[in-house]
Amino acid sequence: MAVLEQTPPAVTPQPAPTGPKKGLRKYWHLYAAISPFYLIFLGFGLFPVGFSLYLSFHRWDGLGSMEWAGLSQYQYLLSDSDFWNSIGNTVIIWALATFPMIFLAMVTAVMLNSVVRFKGLYRVAYFLPNVTSVVAIAIVFGSIFSTNAGMVNAVLHAVGIDQVAWLNTPWGIKVTIAALMTWQWTGYNAIIFLAGLQTIPSDLYEAARMDGAGPIQTFFRITLPLLRPTLLFVLVVSTVTGLQSFSEPQVLLQTSSNDSTFAGGPGHSGQTMVLYFFQQTFDNNDFGYGAAVAWGIFLVVVLFSIINWRLVQRRGD
Repeated sequence: MAVLEQTPPAVTPQPAPTGPKKGLRKYWHLYAAISPFYLIFLGFGLFPVGFSLYLSFHRWDGLGSMEWAGLSQYQYLLSDSDFWNSIGNTVIIWALATFPMIFLAMVTAVMLNSVVRFKGLYRVAYFLPNVTSVVAIAIVFGSIFSTNAGMVNAVLHAVGIDQVAWLNTPWGIKVTIAALMTWQWTGYNAIIFLAGLQTIPSDLYEAARMDGAGPIQTFFRITLPLLRPTLLFVLVVSTVTGLQSFSEPQVLLQTSSNDSTFAGGPGHSGQTMVLYFFQQTFDNNDFGYGAAVAWGIFLVVVLFSIINWRLVQRRGD
């Protein structure tokens, strides 16, 4: 009697795991390698931002328990004359520093682009102010613009002009801070402009010269339009950094009297938005209102960045 052989049931092959789980299992060592960055960003970047937003809705002196304040601190912020004064000071200083700085940086970049010898040396020389300590620069500028023994007043006196109390008058304070920021950032932005100039094909300039275009026509018809993305980058970065100025006025206008080191000099003429934030947070120990001020600064910076971006984009259309 023949024995019937039983065939084993067919085994349906299971599909290989796909999707995020497979990626995590297969590349877990790669994710582990880059995880320190995200952990540090989470602990020192994202969490402080979220906590500051949470803190802005509370009253807190840094030691006791938090007290819910709701939107009252933002309502007070909108009516705070000192905060609006700090915005005005910051915008004026930013305008006095940024537009001359962009002009000087572009002129410097054009000159560097035409230099044949020692290009590397000139680039390093112009970049040095940006890597120099801001505190050291501010101390030097404080001596240069000193009322009694400053170099600027010595030059004014030599040509028969009355001396100016640069660090004791509202506009003198703003001009001094703006001059410091202009000197610090001109070389850096000149290097950025130089990189943009070197991407423009030389054939365009040769064709323009053959058509009889002069240097001014070539600059406004070829260089400036093609340099617009670089100009936009420089303008936005200068806006973000300029509206967050802190070390320059803080060191220039520090005083030995009983006034706060974040007061911004006589009459709060040099008190920028960030200085006002530090004054409210660390001098007055009002961490909740300081967080609200910080978010107000953030909105102002974003608003001005968008305005500058739109203006540059519209001119290029």
